[in-house]
Amino acid sequence: MENLQNLYDLRVFEEGDPYRVLIRTILSQRTRDDNTDRASAQLFSQYKTMNDIANADPALLEPLIRPAGFYHVKARRIVEVSRKLLDDFKGKVPSNIKGLLELPGVGRKTANCVLVYGFQKPAIPVDVHVHRISNRLGLVNTQKPEETEEELEKIVPREYWIELNDLMVQFGQTICRPQSPLHEECPLQKLCDYYQNQLKEGNFKE
Repeated sequence: MENLQNLYDLRVFEEGDPYRVLIRTILSQRTRDDNTDRASAQLFSQYKTMNDIANADPALLEPLIRPAGFYHVKARRIVEVSRKLLDDFKGKVPSNIKGLLELPGVGRKTANCVLVYGFQKPAIPVDVHVHRISNRLGLVNTQKPEETEEELEKIVPREYWIELNDLMVQFGQTICRPQSPLHEECPLQKLCDYYQNQLKEGNFKE
């Protein structure tokens, strides 16, 4: 974590507003950050509040969020979520995992993102980057993101939970990429099981 802190600055999404963070995270599913940025900016430029989105025809939202992909499903989902928040939560985004998981289509990763980026509460959102990197490093040996979350919670000091997702995502996008990771630039070589195993097999030069 200290190595990654030296490499990257922590980001703030949607000015830390819990509702906007929630909608952005739903839009981010199965797409890249730059697509999410465009979709989120276009959506909130025209529909600025929870009420606006809850009362919108999903078909009118689709062109705005099109860059995020799966826009038919996501448009319906963000309207559903907004209505549920108004009807069952008095227009407030829950600040606990139990309440967040009651929202339509919200799983643990999305809920944990809202806790971290919307409420600055300690949680470990596990996306593809966190799952891949944690296994490559040898921090965990897991098959599913839910298992990775559980194992990381056991071994990562709580003081790092808020930062972990953002730092690992940036690391996964720039250095520890899914294909062709940049081993020669990696500050975690000596800590990485994958790299050390490849070194022993003669695939890399130290």
